[in-house]
Amino acid sequence: MSNDSTVVTVISKQPTKARSGKDACLVVINGVDLGKKYGLSQHSTLVGRSSKVDIQIDEESISRNHAVIENNGDDIIARDLNSTNGTYVNDRPINQHRLLDGDQIKIGRTIFKFLSGSNIEAAYHDEIYRLTTTDGLTQTFNKRHFLKEVEREMSRSLRHQRDLSLVMCDIDHFKSINDTYGHLAGDYVLKHVAQRILHNLRRDDVFARYGGEEFSLFLPEVDKQRAVVVADKLRRAIESEPFFFDNVSISITMSMGVTHLPEYIAAVGALPDDQPNVFAFIKIADDRLYQAKHTGRNRVVG
Repeated sequence: MSNDSTVVTVISKQPTKARSGKDACLVVINGVDLGKKYGLSQHSTLVGRSSKVDIQIDEESISRNHAVIENNGDDIIARDLNSTNGTYVNDRPINQHRLLDGDQIKIGRTIFKFLSGSNIEAAYHDEIYRLTTTDGLTQTFNKRHFLKEVEREMSRSLRHQRDLSLVMCDIDHFKSINDTYGHLAGDYVLKHVAQRILHNLRRDDVFARYGGEEFSLFLPEVDKQRAVVVADKLRRAIESEPFFFDNVSISITMSMGVTHLPEYIAAVGALPDDQPNVFAFIKIADDRLYQAKHTGRNRVVG
C-alpha cells in the first residue's frame, strides 16, 4: 500500500504544465512565409531581423529586435521594442497591446494574424483555407479566386443572356508613392483604397486585388452604361479624401477601364455553350485601362 503516496506525488506535479502559457499562435497572412504558423506557448517570443530572434523576418524596414510577444498564461501582450518603423495592431501603432483573437499584427511589410482559443488547430486550418481565396494585405479576393468567379459568372450570363460588366482599376503614380513615402506607406494606401472601394459596392459585386496596385471588379447583371457610372463613382470616392499615414497626407487617384459581355461576344464570337475565355474578356477592359492611363489618368474609359 506504500505505493499510494507515489501516485499522489505524480498527480500533484501536473499543474506545472499550465505555466507553458495560453494556447495561441501567429499565422503569416501577408509576406514571404505565407501560411506559416508560429506557436506562442513560451513566455516571450522575440520578432525581428536578427538571426538570434524567435521569428526572423529579413526585411530592411524591420529592426534587429523589433517586437516581443509575451505570454503570461492569462493574456498575450504585443510590445514594440522601440523599433524604427513601429509595430501595428489592426493598423494602429502600438507600444503595448493585449491581443485578442483575430487581431492583425503588422511588422514591416509582414502581417500576422493572432489566433487563440480552445481549438487552435481548427482555427489555423480555417485561416489557411481563407488564404486560398483572399489577399492578405487588402483583405479582398485574390487573383486566383477572381478568375474562377469570373469564369463561372461568364458561363451563367452567356447561358441565360444576362448582363455582366468588368472593370479593371489601377492606382495612378503608385511607384512614386513608394519612392516618396516608403513601401509601408504604399501598403497602407493599397489596403485603404481597397476598403474604400468595398464600402461602395453591392453584395453581389466581386472585387479583387489583381496584382501589385491593380484591382479588378465584376458586376453581375449590370450593363456597360451603368458600369461606367459605378466606376466613376468609385474613382471619385478615391480622390475625394486623402489617405493619412504617419500624419502624412497622401492624395490618390485611379484610372479605370470598363467592358461588358456583348463586347466580348463580338470579339471572340462566343456562344452560350462555349467555354468562356476569361483572359480575352479581361484584356478588353485592360486595354481601356491602358488608354485611360495614357490620356491623362484619373478617368474612366468604357
